[in-house]
Amino acid sequence: MRRMFTLRAKIMNAWRRGRNALRRLWRQQLPSREPVASAWSVGVYKEPGPRRLFGRRAQRSLNYRLYLPRDRSPQDQLPLLVMLHGCSQDAEQFAAGTRMNAVAQEHNCAVLYPEQNSAANAMRCWNWFDRTVQQGGGEAGVIVRLVQEQMRSVAIDPRRVYVAGLSAGAAMAEILALRHPDLFAACALHSGIAFAAAGSAGEAMRVMGSGATVSAMDSARRLTGSTDGKLLVGPALVIQGSADTRVHPRNAIQIVALRQLLAGLQVSSEAEPVPSDEREFELGGRKVRQCDYRGGSRLLVRSLLIDGLAHAWSGGDPQLPFNDGTGPDASALILEFLLGQRLAKSVVEPQ
Repeated sequence: MRRMFTLRAKIMNAWRRGRNALRRLWRQQLPSREPVASAWSVGVYKEPGPRRLFGRRAQRSLNYRLYLPRDRSPQDQLPLLVMLHGCSQDAEQFAAGTRMNAVAQEHNCAVLYPEQNSAANAMRCWNWFDRTVQQGGGEAGVIVRLVQEQMRSVAIDPRRVYVAGLSAGAAMAEILALRHPDLFAACALHSGIAFAAAGSAGEAMRVMGSGATVSAMDSARRLTGSTDGKLLVGPALVIQGSADTRVHPRNAIQIVALRQLLAGLQVSSEAEPVPSDEREFELGGRKVRQCDYRGGSRLLVRSLLIDGLAHAWSGGDPQLPFNDGTGPDASALILEFLLGQRLAKSVVEPQ
């Protein structure tokens, strides 16, 4: 009897030791819940399916920088903001000038900065005026695939992915937002140009200086492929300086007009958009005119016209080109607006 009890005790002890060992192993496999440090990484995205060029394999590639906020939990699904720089800028300069990483840290937001290749454009401008790009191909498609790759490797909330840009970057951001409303919940366009407003580099320079001559209705038709089709697009924040001589403020009005046409709220491209709400206030040392354009209860566009601002990021680092140290802080305004938006339903299928 004593031997039986001794054997049973040995079996129970062995079972407990095995159970505890399995528990320790299981805990080691779980992701840590400890907050982690911020990360500022550099990477290169290369398309997985290169095409052949004169018998040699050629790949489209994009350099990029990625900011991940500190003190995030590994279980967090972060919002992601894609930031597109303007001409003569690169990803690092754009991040430093806009100070967006500091603002993103406050909101626990990841920020991705794709960088235009100088081989694709000598001035590092995004080629928003290229008709292939406007159709979602070329470098627009590469940016989308870069974003999808980051969504697979980083814990990103697919309902909170946004795109913003300055100047040529804003024009590219508008293409991405209109072409991929199932990916980007909303966009922010600082000193931008309406979709399909130009079809060549020469025409782009003229449009920047005086606005598009092609009607917004023609642009809408080109985008939707029909004369009466409605397109569901996410909300947009449009920021424009009244003293901008490089991108005329008329371009901001045309962005609003096109989006109203796409929502089926305006039938004539000649009529100037009429805001649902309008107010003026002072912020960051400047007067701001805010106009909201709604479709029913849904906000389509919020337009901010900043008095006295030239062609520069409002509230940026004045030590860097295309940044104005006087407020308001465009980075704070952009994230505050964008993070309030969600995709109604996540239908994102990264490829």
